[in-house]
Amino acid sequence: MFWYEDEVKRLEAASKQIPDKRGTIFYGSSTIRLWDSLSADLPALNPVNLGFGGSTLAACVWFFNRIMQDYQPKQLIVYAGDNDLGDGRHPEEVYIFFKQLVVVAQERFGNLPCYFISLKPSPTRWNIAEQFKSANQLISTEITTRLPNWQYINLFADMLGADGKPKRELFLDDGLHLSKLGYAVWKTIIAEKTGAQL
Repeated sequence: MFWYEDEVKRLEAASKQIPDKRGTIFYGSSTIRLWDSLSADLPALNPVNLGFGGSTLAACVWFFNRIMQDYQPKQLIVYAGDNDLGDGRHPEEVYIFFKQLVVVAQERFGNLPCYFISLKPSPTRWNIAEQFKSANQLISTEITTRLPNWQYINLFADMLGADGKPKRELFLDDGLHLSKLGYAVWKTIIAEKTGAQL
């Protein structure tokens, strides 16, 4: 996990500059970190961006307490697991990492309202789309049946075109990270799920 050290130190330093640490934490991989318009898109949530580049769901568990040390959020929104599958992990492993995340979040914040954003259908990783669907299904079932303080935010279908494939305009040229149009889709669905006014 040492290769995340610079990013984690960046978040630790940034926490000293955030006056209100009681907003909504957005936590996860570079899809969160690169959401530059997050504060403007979802101001009602008073968002705090704690994404770190390239992070896996496993890394999010590993660094959770360290990154969250100074925060007392009103809710937590997580996007991670994409890179785990891209690195060759299996959906069942991502599911296990998610369950570990639930445990550390519960230990630190109690029954905090938490949300998990479904793994997105990116063009670059469309060759393993079935693994993404499987991981999403495992996690959504876990949330629905066992985790009353968690909610699942399903963005997968809304990012597909009429042909059943990812809408290319929702992604940057790398086919992995979101474009402004992609973040606009996320903003609308997250606002609806959380009850935030736009």
